[in-house]
Amino acid sequence: MLDLLLVIGSFTRLRMEQVPAAVAAVGAGVLFYFTTKPIQGPFDYTFQIAEALLRGHAGLASKPPSWLNEFVLAQDRYYSVFPLGAVLVNIPAVILVKLGLVHGWPAHGLAATIAAGCTFFFHRLTYVREDIVAPRRLLLAIFPVFATWMWCNLGFAGAWQLALGFAVLGQVGALYHTLIRRNALLAGMWFTVAVGNRTELLLALPAFLYLLAKQPRNLQALVTREQLRSFTLFLIFPAGLLLGTAAYNWARFGSMTDFGYAHIPGVLKEPWYQHGIFSLTSIRWNAYEMLFRGLNDLPTFPYLKPYGFGCSIFLASPFLFLLFREGDQHRWIYWPIIGALTFALWAHGNPGGWQFSYRYAVILLPWMFLLITENGPPRLSAIEVSLFGVATAINAIATYEFLWTSMIKV
Repeated sequence: MLDLLLVIGSFTRLRMEQVPAAVAAVGAGVLFYFTTKPIQGPFDYTFQIAEALLRGHAGLASKPPSWLNEFVLAQDRYYSVFPLGAVLVNIPAVILVKLGLVHGWPAHGLAATIAAGCTFFFHRLTYVREDIVAPRRLLLAIFPVFATWMWCNLGFAGAWQLALGFAVLGQVGALYHTLIRRNALLAGMWFTVAVGNRTELLLALPAFLYLLAKQPRNLQALVTREQLRSFTLFLIFPAGLLLGTAAYNWARFGSMTDFGYAHIPGVLKEPWYQHGIFSLTSIRWNAYEMLFRGLNDLPTFPYLKPYGFGCSIFLASPFLFLLFREGDQHRWIYWPIIGALTFALWAHGNPGGWQFSYRYAVILLPWMFLLITENGPPRLSAIEVSLFGVATAINAIATYEFLWTSMIKV
């Protein structure tokens, strides 16, 4: 009886702890929904393939609309070049359509749900430190969505942006179940969501396994029976996705490792791919777009106008200057992951196309979040509040100009 009461008490306490995160998530989702407009919602590549999968096909039998020009024709069918995971996360949306609960791809709702889910997990992830006061937890929870380029880019709500959003959600969900409420199976499931939408996130696997192992002091402590069991549980879903992706690629292009990007008509003739889709020669251009490209100034309100193909992430979010504070004991884990992922992004020929700031860099936000959470004081500081206010204002302006006006032109 006593054990039952302890379990009930523990469960109730957990639920109460989650209330602030849930409230923040609902507020973030509503705010995101009403401040964004899904102008790229018609680019529903992943949704169309999800519908086809439920009918037992990996591609479309009929030619898609002209604006969906990244479909690849092979073996009398039109295939998407998005990875399997980006398709699978749209299965629930397809089911809702089949049930008549929504009409067409609910891109706007999906984007708002991602924003809400990220806010919930970011809030819960602040408990990597027990001494943080509630106002700082709230500010930290909402900064990745509203004080960075994620607000505007996720707001476009095209298939590309939602895949990046799911990659962020998957990572932060995996980190929550790795660092806060340890559950190797759920951590692996969320990691699968992340990797399924952005394959380069496989580079973060060693960090997840290390953190899941509770930071062992030596190799002997890493390979205990308990740790191996955790690793096995963590890898169940990723292994399933790996096998499914191999079969999916084979069904589309006759190769388990061919994701199809090079088959997009004319893509290899584009100037940024003259050295291949991935090339070391692309690093200089990507680095410039991500770190150094500036903003245009205007003589009248809103005084700033972003360039339509990128700007420095530090101009888009001055809050990120807090990354360089001293005090984070785990920076030797987080910085190498940020570095490895950044290298993978910079080696890609195209910096991201039409975007605010450098949209691919949203996948770095969970690791940046951990650095800023751990290296700051327990209470809000004046510098944090000031930088958060400036960053939020910049991203509000960008969201307004990109999504609600025609100010930003090609």
